Parts: sequence; C-alpha cells; structure tokens
Amino acid sequence: MSIKQITVIGVGLIGGSFAKGLKSRKFAGKLTGYGANLEKLQRAVEINVIDDFSLDIQDAVKDADLIMLAIPMGAFAEVFKKIQPFIKTSVIITDAGSSKLSVINTAQAIFGKDFTGFVPAHPIAGKEQSGVNVADENLFIDHKVILTPSEKTDKHALKQVKELWKMLGANIVEMSAKEHDDVLAASSHLPHMLAFAMVDLLAGNKDLPKVFDFTAGGFKDFSRIASSNPVMWRDIAISNRPAIIKWLKNYQQSLSKIIQMMENQQADSLLDLFTNAKKTRDEFVAGKNNDN
Repeated sequence: MSIKQITVIGVGLIGGSFAKGLKSRKFAGKLTGYGANLEKLQRAVEINVIDDFSLDIQDAVKDADLIMLAIPMGAFAEVFKKIQPFIKTSVIITDAGSSKLSVINTAQAIFGKDFTGFVPAHPIAGKEQSGVNVADENLFIDHKVILTPSEKTDKHALKQVKELWKMLGANIVEMSAKEHDDVLAASSHLPHMLAFAMVDLLAGNKDLPKVFDFTAGGFKDFSRIASSNPVMWRDIAISNRPAIIKWLKNYQQSLSKIIQMMENQQADSLLDLFTNAKKTRDEFVAGKNNDN
C-alpha cells in the first residue's frame, strides 16, 4: 500500500474507529487527527486512536496521502474549501457521510469536475453514543461499507480505499450515488425521522403528561435511534431531503391505509398487513447487526 499518512478530519466515533482499527491492524503509516477541540485530540492520542494531531488544518493535510472526513454533512463545504489550497495533487479524499449525491456535488464544485481522487464512502455502522471515547477498532467488522465512485474516480484511489476498509473487516458494496441515497433514505433515514417524530409528538402532548412513566420494551426499541446525534441527523435530513421526503410521503400513504382499515373495521386486511410485515422482517431483518 502506497499510503504513508492518513489524516482523519473528525476524530469521533466513526473517524476514531476508522483510525483505531487501522492502528490495531498494524497499518504501517502515520495517522494524524484534525479538529478544533484540543482536549479531545489529546485524548485520542492517549487512548491510541491516532499518532498525532494538529489544530492547524494546513499542517494536518499538507503531507497526507489520504484524507478521511468523518464530519457532519453540513460541514463538508467549509472543510473542502479550507483544505483545497494545501492538499497534494495525488491525494485521495474519502468520507463517511450518510448521503452521497450532495457531497459529490460539493466536492466537484470546490475541487473541480476533473478531480479524480475523491472516493465517496458510507460505512453502515454506528452507535447512539458519539465521541472518541467510544471509538471501537472492531466497529466495522462484517458491516457493509458502500462506495459510490463516479466514472471519473481514479481506479487506483478506489483500490486503496477498498484495501483500507478490507483491513477493518468491512464488506464492501459499490453502487451509484443516486441508488445509495434512495436506499438509505428508505432503510435508515426514514426510521430515524419516524423515531424523532414519535418522541417529539409524545413529549409535546399535554394530554399525556406522564406517558414516559409507562413506556416499555416496544417504545424503547422503536425510539432507540432518537438518541442519535441531533446535529448529524439535521444535516442528513437536509442533504438527502429529496429521497427522504419521498419516503416520508410514502409512509404517510401507508399510515392512511391503516387508518382507513381501522375506521372500516377491516380486521382481515389488518391481519394480512401485519402478517406480511412480520414475515418480511423475520426473513430479512431479524438477527442482523444493528446498524445506524
């Protein structure tokens, strides 16, 4: 592998797990961190997540062979603009963003449409907790990492990124950015929007002031992902809004169908819907890893 220095911008759960995983698997190069919080970066060195760090973005990226961005979607444009004057022409840039069309468009606008070193990626793994203290070197084992290279993506750059994710034990899938955004909107972004909406609905309902005193397993299971990072999910909602809105509207139609069945006392139709849903989940979802 020709990568001698990796700079991780955003040394939190995902960026920290990426770096820590490579260190634990004897990656031969140097792992540098960049961020704005001195204490957190010092902590990352203390717990062997990164080798060193810089609070100066120029210093952090100028010698990097590969830059990994593990930051909120809303920060990509600003960071791209900051690093653009200082990166090597041969640098590979990759990311861990949850939507891909928006970040690809942002990269093209800032680096130019002829820049071939950007390899968009999305690891399908996570936890409700955030921060470098919960960085896990085994977080990506047997989890999917979706790569969405364009026709202009350099084949060598793509191969290098694949090799890194393979070192971390991930299962690599390639698809178009548009397909990624639509699939993830339905499978991940929609459930998060529903969980946030349900908790918000009940929290603001004056008719049910003690509702949370009576929540049990079902509520906890469904609402678990509402404990996810609010800033991250705000940015995802904005960056992938066309696909998420489409699936929210489809969900509205499904809810309307159930309401109509209940109003018309269509017990057999409800039973069929519930049975088909149970069968589908049991076949395709039950027993899988809990990815975010």
